[in-house]
Formats: sequence, C-alpha cells, structure tokens
Amino acid sequence: MEKRVLLTGGYGCIGAWVARRLLDAGQEVWVLDLREDTHRLELLLDREEMHRVHFLAGDVSDPEAVRAAVDRVGATEILHLAGLQAPICRADPIRGARVNVIGTLAVFEAAAARKDHVRRVVYASSAAVHGPADPLAGPVGDEVRLAPLTHYGAFKVCNELNARVYWQDQGIHSIGLRPWTVYGVGRDFGMTSEPTKAIKSVCAGRPYRISYGGRQDLQYVVDVADTFVLALERPFHGADAFNIRGAVETIESFVSTLVDVVPEARELITHGDRQLPIAPDLDDSRLRAALGPIPATSLHEGIAETFRRFRALRDQGRLDLSDL
Repeated sequence: MEKRVLLTGGYGCIGAWVARRLLDAGQEVWVLDLREDTHRLELLLDREEMHRVHFLAGDVSDPEAVRAAVDRVGATEILHLAGLQAPICRADPIRGARVNVIGTLAVFEAAAARKDHVRRVVYASSAAVHGPADPLAGPVGDEVRLAPLTHYGAFKVCNELNARVYWQDQGIHSIGLRPWTVYGVGRDFGMTSEPTKAIKSVCAGRPYRISYGGRQDLQYVVDVADTFVLALERPFHGADAFNIRGAVETIESFVSTLVDVVPEARELITHGDRQLPIAPDLDDSRLRAALGPIPATSLHEGIAETFRRFRALRDQGRLDLSDL
C-alpha cells in the first residue's frame, strides 16, 4: 500500500521540517489546518516543493472534519502535531483542552473509523508531562509517575492515556513523542523558543536576554522531525509514549557554545537563572530500544547550522524579526 500521511500541525516548526523530510523521501504532503499559513514552510522549501504541500481546511477538534480529511487523502498514517502551546493553555484552558485533547480524540476516532487502511498514529506529546526533578539527578525514565505543573502538560498526559485506551479497545497502533526544547529555523513561539531567538538575534546584530537559566534538553529541530518520521516508518506494535533526548546542557553552556560559533554573541546574549519546572534530563533508552538508532546532532553543529540558515535568510532579505 502506498504511504499517504495526513499531517496536522504541518504549519508549525516541527511540522514544517517533517514536511521537508517527507518531500525529500518523494512523498506528497497533506496538511489539515484551520487556515493556510505557509510562512515557516517557505523558509525551508522552494516554489516547486511548495506545490507538493496540499492544504485541507478543517478544525482538528471537529471529528467529522478529521475523518473527511483522512478519507480525502486515503491516509495510511496520521502524524498529529496540532496543538496549542503552554502560554495559550494557561491563558485559556478550555480552548487549550478543545484543541489539545478533543483534537487528539478526533484524530484517534478517525483512525478507529478507518482502521482498515490507517496503520498508525504518531502524535506529539511533550516533556511537559514531567514535573520538576532535581536538576543534578540522573536521567528521568519515561515510565515514572507523570506530574505536570501546567494545563498543557496535563492535556498531554490525557492524550497518552487515551492513546493506550484506543490500542486496548480498538487496536490502534500509536507512538507519542515528548520533545523538550526544540531549536532551529522556524521555532518562533512558545516558552522554549528563546534559545532559537537568541541565535536569530545574533544574526540580526541585536541584544537578547534568555529569560531563564538552569539545565535544559536542547534538541535540534531536524533531529526531532527525523524522529517523528522514523516513528511513522519503523516496525512498532501497540501504543506507547517516549522521551526524546538531545543535548542536556545549562543555558550558560548554550550561550558559551553560541559564542564559540559566533564570537559577537558574547556582547549580545545574556540569560537568567530560573530553572524551568520540567525535568531537565530525560532518558530516551526505551525509545531507542523500540525504534532503533535516533539522529543526534551535537549542540555546536545544531547552533552552527541554525545560524547559517538564519544568515542566508538575512542575506536574502527574508529574516523575519517580528518574534524578537
């Protein structure tokens, strides 16, 4: 059966890079969203490639709209990245639940209704399912008791539990992945977008202060997108959710590495010392055992490649500074 992936959240940062990877593999891309917003895709794709990304208008929290999109695409897999991030969920929990929880239920309902041809659901959970942990402790496994401190994290826990129920009751295979601080071109919104904004600010010659400090798990967006694609493709049976691990470093170390890449950053970038309330060091051994080798770009190379891409956009007059 030909692989046909329906992508929700395809206009977000991770979604844009996933689209890039699917196109590289020779596939068409179908994006279900409320409106067509291609500004992140345009950072990564040329005009010809953009024509291979097809927009389907629909609300992910509307079960009929999701099912209609699955039917129109003839989807064999659903990659569900749509969601509202922590600041919006904090400001409007009901709206956050409608998109993050009801939207995920709508995706699984569509998969259950069409399980004769939908082989798997891969969805974005989050490291926010974990509450705070001792920042000096060792890596936290992904089977520990989940204790989020935000509505956003609580919604993601709900989705993971519902995914297991759909496996138990309907036999729907699914993989949830828990990104942490994703950085790279296109990362322009959310609590953990600040490291990316720091790199962009250096490219623009502007000062920038990262508002927090402490340890974080810094994950290059290309690695994260590749991991989602691998979760679509590699053999898997059942329903489970897994931590993703990148470079676990202090924000001070991130800034030092940015200075190594671009010495001008020394005079431009500062940071706070507040530790974010999510376990900073997560163990991804179960993910690697389930799916095999996972891409891992070093922090130095990830920062360098992000800066190179921002610099190319700047030189083309296409560096958007509206998020700074």
